[in-house]
Amino acid sequence: MPSLPLTVENAAAVERAAAAPFVEIDNVDLRYSEHADTHALTALQMSVAKGEFAAVVGPSGCGKSSLMKLVTGLLPPTSGTLSVAGKKVMGPLKIVGMAFQNSTLLPWRNILENTMLPLEIVQPHRAQLRSKRKEYEAIARGLLESVGLAGFEKRQPWMLSGGMQQRANLCRSLVHSPELLMLDEPFGALDAFTREELWAVLQDLWMQRRFTCILVTHDLREAAYLADVVYVMSARPGRVIATHRIDLPRPRTVASTFEPAFVDMVHRIRDQIAQARTPRKPSVGSEQGVA
Repeated sequence: MPSLPLTVENAAAVERAAAAPFVEIDNVDLRYSEHADTHALTALQMSVAKGEFAAVVGPSGCGKSSLMKLVTGLLPPTSGTLSVAGKKVMGPLKIVGMAFQNSTLLPWRNILENTMLPLEIVQPHRAQLRSKRKEYEAIARGLLESVGLAGFEKRQPWMLSGGMQQRANLCRSLVHSPELLMLDEPFGALDAFTREELWAVLQDLWMQRRFTCILVTHDLREAAYLADVVYVMSARPGRVIATHRIDLPRPRTVASTFEPAFVDMVHRIRDQIAQARTPRKPSVGSEQGVA
């Protein structure tokens, strides 16, 4: 059989196929108790390559936040296996950075001090902080400058807008150079214009650093804008019912979201989520679709 021509798209596909999973979730179930209404996840299958940006979408209550707790080691699965960086997850991971819908900046710390907080907690940075403070401070300042916050290092969180606080929140989640970044609706509380600005900020950070990222979001445009792959989950108990590869060129812009291929992808995902809102028993051979 003749080989495919070596185009950028084909080279990227070969690279993805050859990459070993960095995050691998294999047939995972999660129950909070024996009651049926606490069955959060079932037969969950998901694989994220190193350096890949994945987004997870689905109806409310489908287990997206539970997935975050599993991958970071905050909760053990009821059954199935979960590995990160080739190791079975047995407890909280120190190679993870996290950011949430609320910036959770400490009000008594200035922006620079907030940004450096993980360095006081995560080893080996905690042990090195006193001797390497100037080096670490330069890293934090560089991150803040990269997201447009140069000059705001000594300001208190309340002096910054919501969008600026979330920029600082992203910097804090990356200051210890985590291999995996977990984002739980990080822009959900922001207005539309600020949200779109921060999509570009996050995309720039990812393209510069190429950390592995899993984004949980209800915003389908956000998922398609940022991700290499979008996983669609069913209603509770959540499982992956579709996987979409977003093979659109980067860097993406807000203008990209109006292109026919982008709009079509968002509509397809929206239709799948609408169908997934009502729980139904999976039929043989229909566990997962790939687009």
